[in-house]
Amino acid sequence: MQQVNITEFRNHLPKYLARTKAGETLEITSRGRIVARLAPPGESARIGARQELEKLRSKCRIGDVISPIDEQWDAASDNS
Repeated sequence: MQQVNITEFRNHLPKYLARTKAGETLEITSRGRIVARLAPPGESARIGARQELEKLRSKCRIGDVISPIDEQWDAASDNS
């Protein structure tokens, strides 16, 4: 993902829109900070999902969810 200063982006808008149309995602910066992300259509949902996963990564830890455990249980039984 390429970062582009907002002034550069504004001065060469058609060039950057063509690059985005071709599938590239751009981060638009102002004074070195990202202020916007320009992505091809359909790409925003994937980027949003990736950002949510990145947030969860700092809060969650997923271990081995496939290996059996030593505890016996029956999901179909009525233990109410």
